Amino acid sequence: MYVSMNVKVTDLRQNLQSYLKRVQRGERIRVTSHGEVIAELAPPTTIPDEAEAARKRLRGSLVRYDQSFEPADGAESWSANQ
Repeated sequence: MYVSMNVKVTDLRQNLQSYLKRVQRGERIRVTSHGEVIAELAPPTTIPDEAEAARKRLRGSLVRYDQSFEPADGAESWSANQ
């Protein structure tokens, strides 16, 4: 998905229906106020896209321990034991 345009808040208010139709067709619109981007309008993402993005973020982060009831670090690293 790409950003197709920037639109000022006042223009967005006056032409909201037409901008929402553009977003519905797949466009992404940045909303600006005093030249600064304050928001983006975009079509909703689908659940599978969100799930896949979460899987990519988590891939390779799983840590496995042979003795799951033992601390991951040695007892010397625990401040409560000192």
